[in-house]
Amino acid sequence: MVVVGSDVHKRTHTFVAVDDLGRPLGQLTVTADPKGHAKALRWAHDRFGTELRWAIEDCRAMSARLERDLLAAGQAVVRVPAKLMAEQRRTARSRGKSDPIDALAVARAAQREPDLPIARPEETAREVKLLVDRREDLVAERTRMINRLRWHLHLLGPGDPIADPPARTLHRAGTRAGLREWLVDRTGIDARLARDILTDIDRITPVIDDLEHEITAWMQALAPELLALPGCGVLTAAKIYGETAGVHRFAHEAKYAAYTGTAPIPVWSGRTAGRMRLCRSGNRQLNAALHRIAVTQLQLAGPGKAYYDKRRATGDSNAEALRCLKRRLARLVYQTLKHQPAIPTEQHAAAA
Repeated sequence: MVVVGSDVHKRTHTFVAVDDLGRPLGQLTVTADPKGHAKALRWAHDRFGTELRWAIEDCRAMSARLERDLLAAGQAVVRVPAKLMAEQRRTARSRGKSDPIDALAVARAAQREPDLPIARPEETAREVKLLVDRREDLVAERTRMINRLRWHLHLLGPGDPIADPPARTLHRAGTRAGLREWLVDRTGIDARLARDILTDIDRITPVIDDLEHEITAWMQALAPELLALPGCGVLTAAKIYGETAGVHRFAHEAKYAAYTGTAPIPVWSGRTAGRMRLCRSGNRQLNAALHRIAVTQLQLAGPGKAYYDKRRATGDSNAEALRCLKRRLARLVYQTLKHQPAIPTEQHAAAA
């Protein structure tokens, strides 16, 4: 089978085809748009036949459209992590770095690794992820606005309780209305900017609320079993669903745990031989979501509390016990997503 490796960039994609022994058969550079993707498909089929496997360097922002176009054309596509491509390039005989060299390294890495993730259309997970990312961006922007607003209020009325509202209350319409009334008689640049910032907060807060309602509807339709997990709220469930991008692309739960950064790393030297240490790799967004579930279960004495106490009783430190709990939660989340019942078409359409 001919493997076509790709090196993806914002404006161009470079493809190199290799045979079963990894020998280059040809290369092509096209524009990073649907016309360029169609040209690459014609080139590959005309020169190498239909028995093809496309290996794409896993750069989601730049490779997503190429991946979708190849899948729509019925092609077999695997995702090659950039780390594997870099390792293959270092061991190659060729010197330097170029787009064809990188594409060749991607193709050879795909030949060397038989169990790479298989790309599948996951538009639903992508849409959920985009909604969650959009809401997080707006929340971060609102937080920056609130911080700037507090500085102006401090200069306008130091020590005044109205000018120093309690933490996490400025997202409420009532608190902002009281501040706006307090600012009516104030003059100067600080008062003017404070009123402008309040207007900006008033503008984006309803958008944030609407996005949360939309995400809630999505998750109630797509992953009700995930919402039933103790400590897993709507936004955490949406983060897990979107970042997982299709649980069936993981062969088993251990691979999913490695992807989430919860799989332990053994220590084989020194006095700590035989123990495990924390993994700093993996998808940190998923890791943070699992961390939130774990901490919530500990605070509310949920199902994970007994397991955590058991690990502590055996001599584990706080960090070690929490790591073990997150690994256990990764297994539970994987099994929950994998056995999630199919979503009826009309229910899916209603959520959309």
